[in-house]
Amino acid sequence: MRKYYIDNLRTLCILLLFPYHTFMVYNTFESFYVHGPKIQPLSDFVYICWPFFMPLMFALAGISSRYALQRRSAREYVKERFLRLFIPLVFGILLVIPAQTYFAERFHNGYTGGYFEHYVLFFTKATDLTGYNGGFTPAQLWFILYLFIISLLALPVMLWYNKRDKVMNGSSLTLPKLLPLFVFPLLGALIPIVDGRSIGEYFAWFMLGYFALSPEEVLQRLEKYRWPLTAFAAILLAGFYYSYILNGREYWFLVDILQRAAGWVSILAFLGLGRRYLNFTSKAATYFAGASFPVYIFHQTWLVIAAYYTLQLTDIVALQIPTIIAVSFTLSILTYELTKRLSVTRFMFGIKKPAPQKEAACNSGKK
Repeated sequence: MRKYYIDNLRTLCILLLFPYHTFMVYNTFESFYVHGPKIQPLSDFVYICWPFFMPLMFALAGISSRYALQRRSAREYVKERFLRLFIPLVFGILLVIPAQTYFAERFHNGYTGGYFEHYVLFFTKATDLTGYNGGFTPAQLWFILYLFIISLLALPVMLWYNKRDKVMNGSSLTLPKLLPLFVFPLLGALIPIVDGRSIGEYFAWFMLGYFALSPEEVLQRLEKYRWPLTAFAAILLAGFYYSYILNGREYWFLVDILQRAAGWVSILAFLGLGRRYLNFTSKAATYFAGASFPVYIFHQTWLVIAAYYTLQLTDIVALQIPTIIAVSFTLSILTYELTKRLSVTRFMFGIKKPAPQKEAACNSGKK
């Protein structure tokens, strides 16, 4: 039976990106492609989401991979990874991402050249790989790059595990055994970092999803203890926030521990809440389940463009924020609607061919 709450949690993560990246325009801790006035409460929102946001995405990907390998061969899984991740990554970097650093060059560096001239800068300018001040960057597609690499690196381990006579007993994974597992991402973070992101850490989040969070007994337990887990996650997130804000540099190791612990317990809480309250389907849920991945690819480019022009049109932040969110969301959905209609653009951005209406209804009834 399809676990709709996995799709719905992923959709909520993608939708959260619109306020999250809009608030990055006003952050107090680093640059961004386009930057408005620095506003601490908006940065606080980013801080609070930081420990769990992307770890949840990788954990959900790990859970989905467990289910995928139950019905697909290794060859089919690798093919699907290439079509759904690698191809969109390449075309996204070639066609979608350069617009972000084009407007970053204009905003921060006074660039006056043409858009296609800017491609030379995009592929030749040495940067820190954020692209916040121009130059090359994978931007938000770092997630797709990491997920593609991690999926292939993890495949031999996943196949070995699936062939074992004895697999992990979900009944034995009680909460006292689950809670300390954040130590694996903590240790994974010691692996060299690119652009502030450790592939070792995200590999650990993915594998925790695959091994620890996919057994049905574990998910039932998370649903049962969803509210205690939510309360514990809130306490840990508050602890992370205050330790980072007040003593981040002095007590960096404490901050690192709290970040991974808060992220892990938040993931457990979200899965418990999701299994209880989000295990449903509807026309909107089905639509966004198909749209979420391409919307992820498109959203930040439209958001940067919207922010660039909105900041010039008005100085009122209370008008800027909803305008940026509404414009970028609308344009992302419109771009998805356009690209899903042509086979060539579906291939470029990893969009599945829409099922005929009767077939879709039939499949929905089976789930």
